[in-house]
Parts: sequence; C-alpha cells; structure tokens
Amino acid sequence: MNFIDRFFKLQENKTTVRTEIIAGITTFMTMAYILAVNPDILSAAGMDKGAVFTATAIASIIATLVMALYAKLPFALAPGMGLNAFFAFTVVLGMGHSWQFALTAVFLEGLIFILLTVFNIREMIVNSIPTNMKHAISVGIGLFIAFIGLKNAGIIVSNPATFVGLGDLTDTVNNAGAIVAILALVITAALLALRVKGALLIGILAGTLIGLPFHVTHLPDSLEVLPPSLSPIFMKFEWNQIFTMDMLMVVFTFLFVDMFDTVGTLIGVSSKANMLDKEGRVPRVKQALMADAVGTTFGAMLGTSTVTTYVESAAGVSEGGRTGLTSLTVAIMFILALFLSPIFLMIPSAATASALVLVGAMMMSPIKNISFDDYTESIPVFLTIIMMPLTYSIAEGILFGVLSFVILKVLTGKFKDISIVTAVLAVLFLLKFLM
Repeated sequence: MNFIDRFFKLQENKTTVRTEIIAGITTFMTMAYILAVNPDILSAAGMDKGAVFTATAIASIIATLVMALYAKLPFALAPGMGLNAFFAFTVVLGMGHSWQFALTAVFLEGLIFILLTVFNIREMIVNSIPTNMKHAISVGIGLFIAFIGLKNAGIIVSNPATFVGLGDLTDTVNNAGAIVAILALVITAALLALRVKGALLIGILAGTLIGLPFHVTHLPDSLEVLPPSLSPIFMKFEWNQIFTMDMLMVVFTFLFVDMFDTVGTLIGVSSKANMLDKEGRVPRVKQALMADAVGTTFGAMLGTSTVTTYVESAAGVSEGGRTGLTSLTVAIMFILALFLSPIFLMIPSAATASALVLVGAMMMSPIKNISFDDYTESIPVFLTIIMMPLTYSIAEGILFGVLSFVILKVLTGKFKDISIVTAVLAVLFLLKFLM
C-alpha cells in the first residue's frame, strides 16, 4: 500500500485507495456499454462482431493503462462514440470504402497524434483555450452527458415536431427503461444528499436489480471465459489509397473530432475536480494526450476505431477519483470484462443513466467561476455550453466558442486577449465550416 500511495501520490491528492477503486469501478460501469455498442456499430461496416469486442476491450486496456501509469490521471479511454459511427456509416457505407481503408485512416491519425504530442502542439492547443471557456466546457459537458443519460434511458426521445420530447413514462412494456432509470435516479440522488460514499456505484447496481422484474436487465445465458479471436481484423490495413483526397479528408475528420473531444473532456473534467493549476492548465496534459494517441494507434492495429478520453470519467471524479489509481482500476475492470463479458454486459443503459444525469448536475459547479460581465467572454461561454448538447458533440461546442470569442474580440478591438494559438484555431475552425 505504501508503494501505491507513493507512486500515485494519494496523500498529496487528498484521496485513499478505497476512494480511487470505487471511483474507477463507477467510471467503468458508466462506460461499459461501449463493449456492446462498438462491436454492433462496426459490424455494420462488415467487421467481425466478436473480434471487434476483443479489440475494443484490449485497446481500452492499453490506452487506460498509459493514462494510469504514465499520466497518472483519473481518466479512462475507449473507442469513441460518434467516431465509430463516422467510421462505419460515413466512410464505409456512405463513401463506399472498405473497413480496411477506414482502419488505415485511424492508424495514420494515431501516428500523427503521437507526433503532435511529442512536439507539444496538442499541449499548446489545450493551454490556449481561454480560462472562462475552460469552465464553460465543464458545464457544457455536464449538460451533454446528462442528455446522453436521459436519451439512453428513454426519458427523452426524438420528436418529429420538436426534435426532442418526453418519452412515455407510463408505458411499462415498451419504455420500462425510463421507469427503471427514474427509480435509480431517485435512489442515487437521495444517497448523494445523504453523502453516502459510492452513491453513484450503488445507484447503478440498484438500477440493475430494479431492471430484473421490468425485463430491462437480462441475466446471461452462460459465462464465456475466452474472448473471441482477433484474427479476422488484426492488422488489416489498405495502403494503396493513402495518398488520395478521400483519405486526406477522412484522416482530417478523425483528427478534428478526436482532438477536441479529448481536449474538451480533459479540460472539463479537470475543472470539475479542481485539478487545473493557477494558470488554468491541466496537469501532465502531454502525458494524457499521449495516452489517446497510443490507444488510437494500437486500436487501429487491433481492429477498432479511434480511441479517445471518455466524458464518463466525470462519474469517477465525482466519486472522489483524483489519481491514476482510478484509471488503473478501470483498466483492470476492462481486463475482467474481456473474460467475463456477459456479467458486465448485463448492466442496462437505464441503470447507468442515473449516474450520467447526476454527474451532469455536479459538473455545473464551475459556472460560478465564469465572469458574465464582459459580453466578449459571456457570449462565447454561452455558445460553448449550449452547442455541446444541441450538436451532440464536445468538439462542435468548442468550435462555436472559440470562433465567437475571436470574432467578438476583433470587432471590439480587444486584440490582446487573443493568443496566436487561439487565432490559428479560429482560422482552422472557419476552414472546417467552409469544407
């Protein structure tokens, strides 16, 4: 225990082994859905579903271990949602390329990210985000993950007239997940109000049990102990089109979305955890960015889409996770899941929804640090916050925030507030719009 304390600096970070382990398990529980969802999405591109499950788990293990042991930060990584959909439905089914072409693009993206991280370019981008906007990113992510939780539970559903609407909360047959999520939400909220340690994890387990009589939670038929083989998708690259315009556009899109999803998550969750330094910088950010670069590169070799830092890490941070021991616990949970997948996959999204909604509420706290007196600051902050849930993208929220920040500062003559890196980002974002 003394070695663990010294290595992760638990006392210095005012945390304990128990707190870190509970935080890691909580983070894993809120993101374990990726083990089921990622294979389902990538199989639509023609990839072997079982092999993708194994690749998803191993890529998550590798990236999260780098985060735990190298960056020593409480963030977990796995193949990113949105990025996997772009891989399958746009690159393969939409553009007509093979999944091998898409994997090659992900591999090239990972290599580029490693170079950008080594030369501190990604670190410069993180540090260039204005302080008020860093706090806004945390708030925006809070709304975003709360929306994800409500949507996953069926509490919020699509509506042809208003885009979104309230699901039928009285339908115990077709929308039982919403009822389970609400009951779990009430239990978890009460536990939080009573300051019970591990409230989010207890709420997830309670939701899983409540889901049994509602047929939302399904017990596994068998306990598989050996993961499916990687051979159908391992190292399956397609090199003959790497210099084409299509490859350039696909790699650029992967780069853009992954870059600012990761940047946004690191800043937002660090802000919530009060981990930003006096200058508003994320600690050991270079090492953290290297974790997703390495994860993406190895993930492509294994046969999965882009690996990124998960916004669900906020669940563990809200439970008190502050060091790499939290992410080490997540990695261990992924290892267990690799060999006991039916147990972990039985946890329904309705059970984890309560944790996401309440973490969203907790992530609103940095809003008190934002100055709303200056409109050149408050308007970009508002756009950053509101565009994340409305566009279903952290990256797009940052895009609108940075662009509006630079435009308003220029129009009001406040040029000194714009750093060179921020100005370059604004130009790149503008080009992204035009393209």
